[in-house]
Amino acid sequence: MAEVTAAMVKELREKTGAGMMDCKKALTEAEGDMERAQEVLRERGLASAAKKAGRVAAEGLVESYIHAGGRIGVLVEVNCETDFVAKNEDFRSFVKDIAMHIAAAAPQYVRREEVPAEVVEKEKEILRNQTLNEGKPANIVDKIVEGRIDKFFKDICLLEQQFVKDTDKTIDTLLREKIATIGENISIRRFARYVVGEGIEKEETNFADEVMAQIRS
Repeated sequence: MAEVTAAMVKELREKTGAGMMDCKKALTEAEGDMERAQEVLRERGLASAAKKAGRVAAEGLVESYIHAGGRIGVLVEVNCETDFVAKNEDFRSFVKDIAMHIAAAAPQYVRREEVPAEVVEKEKEILRNQTLNEGKPANIVDKIVEGRIDKFFKDICLLEQQFVKDTDKTIDTLLREKIATIGENISIRRFARYVVGEGIEKEETNFADEVMAQIRS
């Protein structure tokens, strides 16, 4: 079995933000394999990520992303529990990815609980009328509307959107994986997205599609 040195433990801690003892145990289990040790920490963390969600996260970063040409700008605040993790490169990379995603996908809220009730009711009214106009039987209209309002939340809420760099994951899944890897609670608190000329009448340009194309190129 490979010897687990203090330097190896330190390196794994710097890469993941996990505790010293957790890093040592993971390296021992992985027989000194750094990549496998990171997988071990992630596997263990996924099971406990939900437990960490209730812990206070008051440290973190405010990150910016500016689209080429300066036409779209994003500011996002992502919190973690300690200043140590806030300086961790893995955490910083995650925050940058979130800022880039917001620029591309244009969410309006972080989570569905933040959507004002009047906005939800207005959308339900529109969807109900739309469904009736499609000739759907009245007895199943409400069920159809509930399904469509769920799609509405997935379109406008950051945590429910598909991650633009990996559409097999939602932002919520990406967040929970990062909590598992780093070992601290992480919370996407708030964001602001700015578009040059927004609200001024002009020829429409789909900036979101441009950002996505740039990310995927």
